[in-house]
Amino acid sequence: MTESQSLPMNFGGIAEEEFSSFHKARILVWPISYEGTVSYGGGTGQGAAAIIAASRNMELFDEETDAEVYKLGIHTLDETPSLDTPEQMMNSVYERAKELVGSGKFITMLGGEHSVSAPVIRAHAEKYSNLSVLQIDAHADLRDTYDGTPYSHASIMARVVKDLRIPSVQVGIRSISVDEARALDRLPTRIFWAKDIVGRDDWWDDAVDGLSQNVYLTIDIDGLDPSLVSATGTPEPGGLGWYETVGLIRTLARKRNVIGMDLTEYSYVEGENASAFLCAKLIYKTLAFVFEKETTRVRSNAQRSKR
Repeated sequence: MTESQSLPMNFGGIAEEEFSSFHKARILVWPISYEGTVSYGGGTGQGAAAIIAASRNMELFDEETDAEVYKLGIHTLDETPSLDTPEQMMNSVYERAKELVGSGKFITMLGGEHSVSAPVIRAHAEKYSNLSVLQIDAHADLRDTYDGTPYSHASIMARVVKDLRIPSVQVGIRSISVDEARALDRLPTRIFWAKDIVGRDDWWDDAVDGLSQNVYLTIDIDGLDPSLVSATGTPEPGGLGWYETVGLIRTLARKRNVIGMDLTEYSYVEGENASAFLCAKLIYKTLAFVFEKETTRVRSNAQRSKR
């Protein structure tokens, strides 16, 4: 058995209770195993568990922030199971989200399909004023209904911008229906199309400046190019690269108050570890940026002590 295989099955493989217990944790990782409305590739129901397993192989020092964000405490919650109907599932997720948001801890939800983000965003919107949403995604997800339900993974942003009227910025979009396109001018959202931003970094500030002070970050992993993450339900060509995505999130965290986040739509494929590891690394990098002001520098402090 390797050293990483012997680590606890929690996000980051954190062995020290002082950094992994619920009561001491600043951050909660919340896995949700749900793929009740998937319309193409399956596997998202096993996605959260696979990301957590992969995260046990990460280095917990982040070289860019020069810090170990896990030392603020990251607790991994029990996985929320799937319920029979989409409506029942969304109601259950919403009630649990209200409890977790009420704890005052930072929620990092792992899907599962993207539909489960809507009730989590709703719970955050009830606590935080002046809230907006940054969505990284290949798809606009603005359909009123899909496959007969308004709780579809293809309707999550319709619930956010149409029902909740939360302003949003949507980044990396490269797949949209004609009905969604016709409705864009009537909705409180701005799209940064993949065709206009891939390979560039001069749009990060513009995207973030369109958001309010408090921001919920929702990442559908198919927003990245399938050459990086092929294990997702609907892999659209022409997506964001790693450094484009990380740069956007860095800019967001340094200019706005990120109050919660999720990562969804990773589809577990046996033996395809690279995609799960990327998801885990992206989550950890995001947390490092979000809590950069609260963490202790590692190398810079050591260098000062030598002087």
